[in-house]
Amino acid sequence: MAPYYTDDGVELNPDLFPKPQLCFSCAKDDDPNEEILCNLTRLDENEAPEFICFAYENKYKK
Repeated sequence: MAPYYTDDGVELNPDLFPKPQLCFSCAKDDDPNEEILCNLTRLDENEAPEFICFAYENKYKK
């Protein structure tokens, strides 16, 4: 996995940021094709009071 960087050049390691609870019920969780988008969303939303992901798809919804 390639590292991620802030606009200031600070390296961010997604493994050091806890995965939000919402991600565990997402159909895209653990999909290698979605990994970059998911990681960038998690890193961007890390400081937010509420985690919001517009790409979320409930894997239990039929």
